[in-house]
Amino acid sequence: MDQINEALTRAVENLYPNRDFIESALRDGKKLRVYTGIDPTGELHIGHMAVLRKLKQFQEMGHEVIVLIGDFTARIGDPTDKLAARKKLSKEEVENNAKNWKQLIGKILDTTHANLRFLHNEEWTNKLKPEDLLELASYFTVQQLLERDMFQKRLKEGKEIYLHEFLYPIFQAYDSDTMDVDMEIGGNDQTFNMLAGRNLMKKVKNKEKMVISTKLLVDPQGKKMGKTEGNMVMLSDSPEDIFGKIMAFPDEFILVGYELLTDKPQSEIEKLKADLDGHVNPKDAKSDLAYDVVKQLYSEQEAGRAKESFDKVHRQKEMPEKIEEVEVKADEISLIDALMESRLASSRSQALRLVEQGGVKVDGEKAVSADKKISLDKSTVLQVGKLNFVKLVRGNSKSN
Repeated sequence: MDQINEALTRAVENLYPNRDFIESALRDGKKLRVYTGIDPTGELHIGHMAVLRKLKQFQEMGHEVIVLIGDFTARIGDPTDKLAARKKLSKEEVENNAKNWKQLIGKILDTTHANLRFLHNEEWTNKLKPEDLLELASYFTVQQLLERDMFQKRLKEGKEIYLHEFLYPIFQAYDSDTMDVDMEIGGNDQTFNMLAGRNLMKKVKNKEKMVISTKLLVDPQGKKMGKTEGNMVMLSDSPEDIFGKIMAFPDEFILVGYELLTDKPQSEIEKLKADLDGHVNPKDAKSDLAYDVVKQLYSEQEAGRAKESFDKVHRQKEMPEKIEEVEVKADEISLIDALMESRLASSRSQALRLVEQGGVKVDGEKAVSADKKISLDKSTVLQVGKLNFVKLVRGNSKSN
């Protein structure tokens, strides 16, 4: 798959006005001005990483890319998905939230390249005079703004809608107009705001602004990760914390995590889906995902350390201090034979059934194949269920 196809398909929810229009613009060789906006209402998290990775694809194709830090719009608060008005932030709070953003975004985008710019919408929005604001507001109708689903929910529930919340999509639309962009990229929860800018540019500049809305990191029921669930990965987290939090993801996040957060080919993701449906241990898939994300945000060395640290801690949590040892007079042994020799299974059929039911672990990892060969170049711990442990050692040597 070439770069353009990848950019227009992977992790993409919708394309506006349509795929053909955008693909034609890209294949014509024109350099586009592409942006994503992020309001510093809190910390940068892994959801932002998914959108920034999409922006990175356009940077790598040579287009001009802009990260717009919404220091003005953050003080209003985007009402998206909110059934009550956001708390308004002070200028100082917003500045503090964004103080390390360029450094963190530099983990994903190439900040040394000339085709990346950081802009702040406070620079132009604060210069609007009352007559400018009236002119800007004249391009929108109350009916348009009331179409937002969260406003409809509030009206039905008798909850208040504040005027400054109405103005949010108007100010975001003004960003597109001021920067004269060709394309905006954002999560699909930002579609209303992004299309507001598209409509404004049509009316003011007679220009077709393209929009790419990306998928969100949600489970099949549409539930996002969040701070309240304790599984939100911050881009400022340590390698160990990132690894551990991803390992704590519900299994339903694995496939979308690979699609949004890695470069794993889609064909391999489809194969992984089939493997998981076939009851392959999801822990291994999450471990690989966690390793990939830490590698991107830090380094391969840090990813290795984080994995080693996680494995060590969790093996220690599961295993008792004293484990019975069983000598094996061979360099390697099959898993089924090991289960029988260690008396963890009374027959080959029982050993096979234990493996198929997911009840066997080798050195803390769930065994997924009864054909697995165990090398005895070091001691190996077999576990059946939660309480039965045996340490296999070679020959007459005893290993701790």
